Amino acid sequence: MSDPKPPEQGNQPVNLPKLDFSMVIASAVHDMKNSLGMLISTLDDLRTEQTDTDSSGTRLNTLQYEAERVHSDLVQLLGIYRLGEQKLSAHTDEHYVADFLKEQLARHEPLLKGYGVAYDVSADDELTGFFDEELIAGVITSTINNAIRYTRSQILLTARADETGGLVIGIEDDGSGYPEHMQQAGTDVLLKSPDFRTGSTSLGLYFAAAIANLHQNNGLAGKIRLRNGGSLGGGVFEICLP
Repeated sequence: MSDPKPPEQGNQPVNLPKLDFSMVIASAVHDMKNSLGMLISTLDDLRTEQTDTDSSGTRLNTLQYEAERVHSDLVQLLGIYRLGEQKLSAHTDEHYVADFLKEQLARHEPLLKGYGVAYDVSADDELTGFFDEELIAGVITSTINNAIRYTRSQILLTARADETGGLVIGIEDDGSGYPEHMQQAGTDVLLKSPDFRTGSTSLGLYFAAAIANLHQNNGLAGKIRLRNGGSLGGGVFEICLP
């Protein structure tokens, strides 16, 4: 005689560990950033292979620009998350600034050419600076993307030593320039939390100001400046590193 079957039991509740939602979001953003990076690389290949027709070129420009913009936003979100978790710091090394800026422009060259935007670097070949290459590249990428959106026909990357021996990197365009309220905001305002209720978060400026502030030397911290004019007569974004 067989043993009686035990009574059937329904699904038992499981005590799942509590999720750190900010970590989940950060992981998802990281995956999306990597996927977009692969998409942008594929778009570069497609641009090389495509026939130069006006209709396909215009659509490809729009697609690549928007992909670059979203990728930059995701990089900034990850950076801000790491700042909040106190896991982001600047690891500075000496770099030849002109070569560094040319590398940043080269990454955007297909899109700049696609939009017919002229571009150049104005910096002494022997000028060097101490900064975190990856972090500053993220700031420049975001600013170039913004300049592509607002420029008329030209973008210029500049670099010079300031009166204190620090480094000033600029991104100029020949667009209509920055609004007065943005020029007057100042780094102290930009370092405050973005106000999402206004619909304008200034995420790129917040990120840039925070990255600049991570660069510190002899009691001085980096900062950003917005102004109009420059050699092209439009907007001028400057990141000043001590």
